[in-house]
Amino acid sequence: MLKGKTALVTGSTSGIGLGIATRFAAEGANLVLNGFGDAAEIEALRAKLAAQYKVTVTYDGADMLKPETIAAMVRKAIERFGAIDVLVNNAGIQHVAPVDEFPIDKWDAIIAINLSSAFHATRAALPAMKKKKWGRIVNIASAHALVASPFKSAYVAAKHGLAGFTKTVALEVAQQGITANAICPGYVRTPLVEKQIPDQAKARGISEEAVVRDVILAAQPTKQFVKVEEIADLAVFLCSEGAASITGAILSIDGGWTAG
Repeated sequence: MLKGKTALVTGSTSGIGLGIATRFAAEGANLVLNGFGDAAEIEALRAKLAAQYKVTVTYDGADMLKPETIAAMVRKAIERFGAIDVLVNNAGIQHVAPVDEFPIDKWDAIIAINLSSAFHATRAALPAMKKKKWGRIVNIASAHALVASPFKSAYVAAKHGLAGFTKTVALEVAQQGITANAICPGYVRTPLVEKQIPDQAKARGISEEAVVRDVILAAQPTKQFVKVEEIADLAVFLCSEGAASITGAILSIDGGWTAG
């Protein structure tokens, strides 16, 4: 489905981003991976995806806190591949604390990585997409783009902002063969969620087991974590010709969380 196209997925060395990147490679897309981690492990991952799916896979360690490195990453990808056909803005971090105790540096970092980095990457990628008259922008938002939870002020603000940004981009490029959509997962058992559990336990004064049972999965009527593979499948569909008229959509994949 994506043979010959190039996809850049931010935050793709683990979790949801890696799941999406892997599915894109399986569909024939060349990849630009991005994210932090052990250099040797990342190189092994890059080589494995390239060999397994017979696609070109590169890695760029651009720091999503730094606009200039984001722009440079996109520029280098375009120079190598001609365009970024699919941009997935997935990079994200989290911190849990009451508003009046929320560290200012954590607020700034969450807004920068979860929201502003999507702007910087999209801004840099759009000219080449416009030139080709084809492109797919998929922003990985969250159920928290639609609803709020206590102790997550920065994350909720960033994800609400990402939803609005997605809609704006979709309107601007609607006649140029480019779509922009946001996927809003519920809780997925990724490293990001794993790190939240002890923080939530501390903030709420309950056990970690109670956090999973009574806080995290309590939000999802299915009482199941969303699977990374399900998110990846939706991302692939949004990049297909069958999804050409889906743009500006904020798509929930949350086990019914936001239905109530």
